Amino acid sequence: MWRWRVLPLLSVVASVLFLYIRTSSKPSNSECSLLPHEHYWIYSKRIVTPEGVIAGAVEVREGFIASVVRGDYQPGGSVGGRVVDYGEAIVMPGLVDVHAHLDEPGRTEWEGFSSGTRAAAAGGVTTLIDMPLNSFPSTVSEETLKLKVEAARKKIYVDVGFWGGLVPDNAFNKNALESLLKAGALGLKSFMCPSGINDFPMTNATHIKESLYTLAKYKRPLLVHAEIQLDSNPAESTDDLGDSRLYSTYLKTRPPSWELAAIRQLTEALQNTRNDAKGAHIHVVHLSDARASLDLIKEAKGTGVNLSVETCPHYLAFTAEDIPNGDTRFKCAPPIRDWANKEKLWEALMEGHIDMLSSDHSPSTPDLKLFNEGDFLRAWGGISSLQFVLPVTWTYGKQYGVTLNQLASWWSEKPAKLAGQELKGAIRRGNHADLVVWDPDAEFEINESHTIFHKHQNISAYVGKRLSGKVSATFVRGNLVYSEGEHAPTACGVPILAKS
Repeated sequence: MWRWRVLPLLSVVASVLFLYIRTSSKPSNSECSLLPHEHYWIYSKRIVTPEGVIAGAVEVREGFIASVVRGDYQPGGSVGGRVVDYGEAIVMPGLVDVHAHLDEPGRTEWEGFSSGTRAAAAGGVTTLIDMPLNSFPSTVSEETLKLKVEAARKKIYVDVGFWGGLVPDNAFNKNALESLLKAGALGLKSFMCPSGINDFPMTNATHIKESLYTLAKYKRPLLVHAEIQLDSNPAESTDDLGDSRLYSTYLKTRPPSWELAAIRQLTEALQNTRNDAKGAHIHVVHLSDARASLDLIKEAKGTGVNLSVETCPHYLAFTAEDIPNGDTRFKCAPPIRDWANKEKLWEALMEGHIDMLSSDHSPSTPDLKLFNEGDFLRAWGGISSLQFVLPVTWTYGKQYGVTLNQLASWWSEKPAKLAGQELKGAIRRGNHADLVVWDPDAEFEINESHTIFHKHQNISAYVGKRLSGKVSATFVRGNLVYSEGEHAPTACGVPILAKS
């Protein structure tokens, strides 16, 4: 474990100049940061930049990256400030998680902005985009978006943006959709199958196609849960599926054909609107099927339509064969599939066919997971993971040759672009100083002695796993919001709203 230290930049001869600059410069809000200075330098022998991994320093001034300097650099002359030396630790752009459910307002017993963003900061996530459902009310109008933004104020430790919801009630109402987008929604999200949330009903291909015209006008994406229930009745309600404590029983209820059917309709919608809704962009969330569904995505991309896709660490870390009977922590939709499918997901990610990663952090109260019954068919689905996505990706990705620049692309650069955040996602001059510092060699086990900041520590599928890649520090807009298990005294994250 390295130790960070604050050192004066200049020699004894220039120490008077340093003290003058220090005392005369305006300090940042000490409540927002564990390093209450507006101007400082971060030094490391491994800084992940768009041009590659370098040894050097990142200059931070008033929340922005003022410069990036290559080499064993010590600022001198008229430049004042401080140096935070992280030695061999990796300094990388902060993670941008475009798929998280923080459940506020209305279901703070599930998570909430405070606990969720504390967990995010501890995991190196500096920006997350909150999904429009699992909160109550769901974010499907200008009014409900304002409720969510107000609920987030003074509670968020990282920057938080918001997706709006596309539902049947607003899909054909252009004014309603425009009001939601003008109010600051970064894009829209829809389900092509029942969501499990009463005020967030599913959409069909006609709803989706109609929304693309409005979204194209505002240059914002439509994110889609791409599963279509092909059976006449929900498979989970049938009595002949077998033992509900077996994961294989649940897996049969959501076959890959559901994903394929949905993605086929999405690609057709893009093809049918490409002339009238130029710039329309569909983003497939949490892809699980790495066979026919992925092949169709690759084919559609080859035609030039604006289609992107994400997958999640749990699909890359776990396999259906290894999920214990009755362990409903692993239930999610679409489901975790077999080992061969996992290998194909990794192959597609490494080759660039899958664009990015997200957590799909989807917690609930422990009672909804039905731990005592272990019933996969009735338990609430969702993987609680926000704090662990960086070490999980690194731990399971090392065997496939994952590089630091690939991590930055999947977790920072491309998600920032999807969310329209031009000043995030890369260590570049002029960007927000959103940074994560982590040790790729430090190992730890997620157990009762490991501090978990999620509201409910025992529901995560990663409990009991040994991981490598420990986050040491997280900076959001220049504020050191997390360091070695400690958070800044005050939540000073910024709600992100799109500009119309």
